[in-house]
Order: sequence, then C-alpha cells, then structure tokens
Amino acid sequence: MSSGRDPDAARSRTSVALVTGAASGIGLELVRELVQRGAPRIYAGVRDLSTVQSQFDGLPVELLELDITNPVHVTAAAAQCSDVTLLINNAGYTSSQRLICTDDESAARKEMEVNYFGTLAMIRSLAPVLARNGGGCIANVLSVVATIPFPVAGGYSASKAAALFLSSVARAELMEQETAVVSLIVGAVDTKMAAHVQGYKQKPQDIARAMLYAIDHGIEVFDTDPMAVAARASHALDPARYRLALARQLQRDEVSVGSGSGGPEDGNQ
Repeated sequence: MSSGRDPDAARSRTSVALVTGAASGIGLELVRELVQRGAPRIYAGVRDLSTVQSQFDGLPVELLELDITNPVHVTAAAAQCSDVTLLINNAGYTSSQRLICTDDESAARKEMEVNYFGTLAMIRSLAPVLARNGGGCIANVLSVVATIPFPVAGGYSASKAAALFLSSVARAELMEQETAVVSLIVGAVDTKMAAHVQGYKQKPQDIARAMLYAIDHGIEVFDTDPMAVAARASHALDPARYRLALARQLQRDEVSVGSGSGGPEDGNQ
C-alpha cells in the first residue's frame, strides 16, 4: 500500500462517476455505495443492456451499453459522460485457463483484450474528459495475481500485471493534468467470477467500501482485503516458497483460499 499525492476525502460523494462492469459483483456494489453516498450522477456501464434485469431498480443511475473492447462503445461513453470526474475501470474477464498447457489458445488473448487493452482504451478516451473537468480520478480494479504470478490462471495473471503497470504509467502521464490514478489490489471475493474458488471469500459490498476509501484518500496502490494483504506479505517474506505453493495448485482439482487471512488465489469483479 502506498500513499497518494492528492487525497480528497469527499471524492466518492461529490464526483460524477462512471463504473464499468457494473452489472454484477463489485461493480454493482460500487454503484450502490456511490448512490448511498449521494454522488451527484452515476453512469453504470454494462457490456450488454439486454442482460440487465432488476439489479438497478430504484437506483438513480444512467445505464449505458459499454463493452470496453468495442471502440464504438468507448467513444460513445466519452461523449455521453462528458461531466465525469471519477472513472472506475472495473470490467474484467477471466477464462480460468492455464497459459501454456491450455485447451483454448485464444483465452489469454481475450483476457488481455479486456483487462489490459480495454482498460487502456477507457483511460485514453476519458482522460481528456477528466482534464476538462479539473483532473479527477481513475481507479483501476486489479488483482493480487497482478503482483504475484498465478499459474492456475496464467493468462488472467499476466493481463492484470500488464494493467498494474498501465496504472503506474498512466499516473505519470496524467500527473500534469492533475488526474489521480488508484490501483486497487483485490483478493478473493464472493462473485460469479470466483464461483469456482473454494474457501473464504470477502463480500463484494465490503470490497466496494474499501475501494472508495482508497479513492477518497488518494492511495495510489491499495490492498482491499485481508487476503490481498496476507498474500503479498507472504510472497515478500519468502518469494520462492510462495511461488512453489502456487505451482502446486496446478496439481489440484480445485482452487482454494485460506479462511479469512489469505491464500494463493484470487477471484474478483
């Protein structure tokens, strides 16, 4: 966890926010929490509007169809959301495939298209909007496997690592326009993306609150939950031993996490 340079304790309450991947999981909880905090306007981006059911009932949000790998959608989002001051890049994808010994060689490319190139496209498109609106903030929802190579989902791990470096580069490039960039390191969360993961998982609403805390306090890199903290600490203490434990996950039929204090797995968004 590292400190940011521009804390704004009211950011989540005063910003016009755009949340990608808002149809479920962490994204939906971020939208709900922003509503509860009184954010003046919230745009909820969903990949396919036809799949939206009742999850947004009663929520004063503006829905937009936003597949972050679709250049037309990304360009339209920047035009429609011209008053945005907070961009939360939450949309993500995992194939739960190995990187080398895989049945689907296209899976890693799709993970990179969504998790890296899609996030990059959103930043490129919305950065001028944020600049016109005073700088604002970009928050990228990442993963503990962005910081520690995770063989069980090698393509996902590599794509999130690329997005972590993207966050650092964006922070430097956008410093002049006073746009803060926050990297949110997520551990195991009880969402559809982590349905295959056994063991203790955090509630997505708790993760959403932790994320908004980091955004409000300008924390550049923030571990959102005990599993992320414990995993990164264990890896730092003995990298070789921790990587061996991760490699042994390849020999198991299921992926598991520890009971509340962390373990060698991730599941977010």
